[in-house]
Amino acid sequence: MPPESPLDDPGKAAFAWARYKRMMLLVLIMTIGVITATIALIYDSESAASIHYYIATALGIGFVMLLTAGLMGLAFLSNGTGHDESVTDLHDENGPRD
Repeated sequence: MPPESPLDDPGKAAFAWARYKRMMLLVLIMTIGVITATIALIYDSESAASIHYYIATALGIGFVMLLTAGLMGLAFLSNGTGHDESVTDLHDENGPRD
């Protein structure tokens, strides 16, 4: 039977998810700042960009920053709580692998 994950403990899981949510809130605030600065720079450059360009730029930056932060945050959550160490290889070291 595989060992229990530290995330099975409700107290540790609540602390880990609260830390993850705080990190995501911080990244959301940073993302809004980066989008605002980027849109301001594009607008200030006096280019003939349409509203669609501004929308695409904002959505692209927002999507990439939040997706990257979310996935990296989950990796840090898994590693930081010890969940990675609870995973075991059920195959013998010398046995065949699929």
